[in-house]
Amino acid sequence: MRNISFPALILNIQPSGENNRNVMIFSAEEGISYATLYGGPKSKLRSLVSPMNSGIIYLYRDESKNQTKITDFDVKNYHLSFRENLFKTWAANLASEILIRTKCAGSSEASWKIVRGFLDGMEISSEAESRLGLVRFLWRYLDLLGVKPDTKFCCQCGESLHAGKFTNHALSYRYPFQTSENGFVCPDCGAAQVHSESNSNPFSAGIGKAALTYLEATSSLSPKEVRAITIDLTCLQEMKTLVYFLIEQACGSKLKTLETGIGIL
Repeated sequence: MRNISFPALILNIQPSGENNRNVMIFSAEEGISYATLYGGPKSKLRSLVSPMNSGIIYLYRDESKNQTKITDFDVKNYHLSFRENLFKTWAANLASEILIRTKCAGSSEASWKIVRGFLDGMEISSEAESRLGLVRFLWRYLDLLGVKPDTKFCCQCGESLHAGKFTNHALSYRYPFQTSENGFVCPDCGAAQVHSESNSNPFSAGIGKAALTYLEATSSLSPKEVRAITIDLTCLQEMKTLVYFLIEQACGSKLKTLETGIGIL
């Protein structure tokens, strides 16, 4: 029996009996874990332990009975804007589902840093900024999973996708994504790519130069530097479609949050 505490995020809550609740907790220390919250509707602790609230959680753990009880929760961030904005609510739920499906990408510490940064960033951002933030979060999470496509070099010939390509033609060129190689192809390899995968690849038409460059900037620059870059709605839509496809591929199945909230997300 022991008392422990650590920074944590509440992911989900389910009823247990008449007054108790089963709580799913995410933390850098333990990844995804579970604890029981005791108390009825009038319990002050019950109002604190709510989905997407984060702070220091205090647990009483009885190993002999395999029981963990929440004794206190010092909330540092209530993420109040999530309750006022439907997109932010669904985006947070998407992050939660991905965490669960991927078992924190095999690294609770790294995923904690990425998820916390995403949720805290949404809290102080507009919906438009949050939509772009979701793209960046998913791209970085793909990197953590080890399945992020290379946006620097052609997956066929190894040629740089950026160097020396600043002509009007190059700026209007679309870079096909090759699903079999999980990478983008250069203009010289592009014609063959479209011909061979046009019927099975939803991205055979490619993404634009702006989208490819923004994704590379997300990988290479600091979060502050990337946030300073502005893009248009077409670029956002291209990146969103791509990262949604890739994250579902990485999870191995359709994501319920994307299926039910696609009109919102």
